[in-house]
Amino acid sequence: MSSPQGLTDLQRRLIAATQAGLPLTPHPYQAIANQLGLTEALVIETLQDMLQRGLIRRIGAVPNHYRLGYTANGMSVWDVDEAQVDELGQAVGHLPFVSHCYRRPRHAPVWPYNLFAMVHGHTREEVEAQAEQIRQLLGSALRGHDILYSSQILKKTGLRLRDAQPAKE
Repeated sequence: MSSPQGLTDLQRRLIAATQAGLPLTPHPYQAIANQLGLTEALVIETLQDMLQRGLIRRIGAVPNHYRLGYTANGMSVWDVDEAQVDELGQAVGHLPFVSHCYRRPRHAPVWPYNLFAMVHGHTREEVEAQAEQIRQLLGSALRGHDILYSSQILKKTGLRLRDAQPAKE
């Protein structure tokens, strides 16, 4: 049965059970299945279907970089030639020190940057060395860049349903 928002009751229950994060156990999907009175296979199958249909975008780990010792976290922003930004963005996103990379629209004249790459280091010097590697990779397509350092930790959350019912115990 579908809810008014287009989600089935099962999908809503899964979202409610996982919206605070997956259980930190060796078998998180089994733990969710036990909590909801389902099989692990049904939990995995339903989540995969939700991913394929675009109801959820991804399931992934969200590390706390500060707790891991990475206290110099910088969003590097780049003004890259439009004709090359997609190809170069793919290359930047594959660098081992880049946690996420994406293209965004410019807002001239105030904001000329169209490529963003989050980098993490133990020191600002390490982040600046990583940004130098990105600069070299971008080569002649690069017109300018900056690094915006994090000043505080923001709470990272995923999908939230306002009226989600708590999972059955």
